[in-house]
Amino acid sequence: MKKTLFAEFTAREGTEEEVARLLRDYARDVRTEEGNLVFDVYTRATHPRAFWIFEVYRDEDAFRAHLGAPYGGPFNAALAPLIEEDASVLTFLDRVA
Repeated sequence: MKKTLFAEFTAREGTEEEVARLLRDYARDVRTEEGNLVFDVYTRATHPRAFWIFEVYRDEDAFRAHLGAPYGGPFNAALAPLIEEDASVLTFLDRVA
């Protein structure tokens, strides 16, 4: 079964360009993962400091592999001081049949 989630966070005032740069680089890496099906990054049109990421992985194993990728830790460490939240807020989703 596919693993689907929505991650969200808010860039601190003045850091939105740096956050966007980090996300572009990170997205490029994540999209090369064998089990990644979707990794789309958005900002809210009316609030460009609000970032939303829609992620889909082939299955739970692919998601676990994503969590263990070597670039994840450095990305999260670089992102943490640039966002208002303590970390990305994750919402796991199930498809309505």
